[in-house]
Amino acid sequence: MTILIPAYEPDVRLLNLIVQLQQFELGPIVIVDDGSGDAYRDIFSMAQSYGCTVLTHKHNLGKGAALKTGFRHIREWDLHESVICADSDGQHLPHDIKRVAEAVKLHPSAGMVLGSRKFTGSVPLRSRFGNRVTRSVFAAATGGSVYDTQTGLRGFPHAMLDWLCAIPGERFEYEMNMLLAAREQGYAIREIFIETVYLEANKSSHFRPLTDSFRIYLPILAFSASSAASALIDFLLLFVFQYLTHNLFLSVAAARLCSSIFNYSVNRRYVFGGKNAAKVRRSMPKYFSLVVLVLLLNYALLYFYNEQLILPLAVAKVLTELSIFLFSFWMQRRFVYS
Repeated sequence: MTILIPAYEPDVRLLNLIVQLQQFELGPIVIVDDGSGDAYRDIFSMAQSYGCTVLTHKHNLGKGAALKTGFRHIREWDLHESVICADSDGQHLPHDIKRVAEAVKLHPSAGMVLGSRKFTGSVPLRSRFGNRVTRSVFAAATGGSVYDTQTGLRGFPHAMLDWLCAIPGERFEYEMNMLLAAREQGYAIREIFIETVYLEANKSSHFRPLTDSFRIYLPILAFSASSAASALIDFLLLFVFQYLTHNLFLSVAAARLCSSIFNYSVNRRYVFGGKNAAKVRRSMPKYFSLVVLVLLLNYALLYFYNEQLILPLAVAKVLTELSIFLFSFWMQRRFVYS
């Protein structure tokens, strides 16, 4: 197997990791210098003297780009061996990297293996909170559960390399896209728990809290914006049709029809489609089948809140939309636009 380590402005911990990994004799080590610059040339020269292959980006392109550069290079070797990705900052212990490697070797065709941290002990608040939020977002988006969505310790069988090179994303969002795409493609995601190591409160991390978090959460942010606009249209039209017809079911149906046409167009083009929007036009029958299901749920909940609990129509409508938001997102991600 091959160890792949993306590195941006590393320190002596990268060299220590190399030496320790070589003692386990897991296989060749490929390091991608992601545009660290002349100041770090000695570190990478030393890595080469240790027998590692060093690939270099002239400019910083991001962790996702570095991983894909490594994947493409390893694919050209045609060794048909698994690949284990680890970070360069010393937060993945050599024996845990070996455990992930052994897990991939044991089931070479079963999908990816994640070295998941338990987040116990002294963990920076932003890391603990960030992982908890991302874990919840991932569960809502896919209906699946991954304990540590942000771990950089991941193992892959050789057969997944072509697929890994085709996943979009150049920076930290690439690792989240990988997990989302894996579930859609039917690849298994297995986890083994590893030690949680944060050195100097994670000061060595190049993760940019605002920019990179935005990239990671962009899909659900886009979906939320689309849903909010659709909900506003649905909300206003409900009162218009109710005023005109005094028929709750007819008002719900007419308002939902109008808002769903808007929602489908926006989601297909901007949220789930993007550059491939034309390829997902076939999603229309599935989407409007979901609309019928959501319509029935919408009416049932609205009737319950408004007629049974005697809540004002505005309050009942807000509660109804909150109740079906996550269900709608999961169904669209998993069945409509997958």
